[in-house]
Amino acid sequence: MSNLVNVPKNGSLANTNSNQSFQTWSNWIDDIFNKDLHSVFSSNFNTGISLPKVNIKETADAYWVEMAVPGLKKSDFQIDLDNQVLSIATDIKTSNEEKEATYTRREFGYSSFKRTFSLPETVDEEHINASYNEGILSIHLPKKEEAKQKPVRTINIS
Repeated sequence: MSNLVNVPKNGSLANTNSNQSFQTWSNWIDDIFNKDLHSVFSSNFNTGISLPKVNIKETADAYWVEMAVPGLKKSDFQIDLDNQVLSIATDIKTSNEEKEATYTRREFGYSSFKRTFSLPETVDEEHINASYNEGILSIHLPKKEEAKQKPVRTINIS
């Protein structure tokens, strides 16, 4: 499960450890599960959809979640909100059948993904909305009025 998090101003989440020549045990495990197994499974079993990438942006009055998922229709998505957990999922089933004089070939495929995000308490759950345009799913998560950033105010000294 992902969380909406603050990212440093330079946008970097890179490891600043200067000892890069030795791989840590956890990095080695991550490499196995994120690279080696992923390539084995995606080359043999994946039918076209992998876990889509997500951009999350915070503004003064809202959060924006954008997901790149080209080739789908808005009816392919299921977006749910349960106990401050936003879930975005899709299940796609396809089938083809070719008949020739001497053979019949049937192919079918199944693709799915589900991404979940824990929302901060500052999100106004009643006014969340989503749109899908040109392969980008956009979800607008407005902040509650009391959580919105107020403009700078000058206080006069009496």
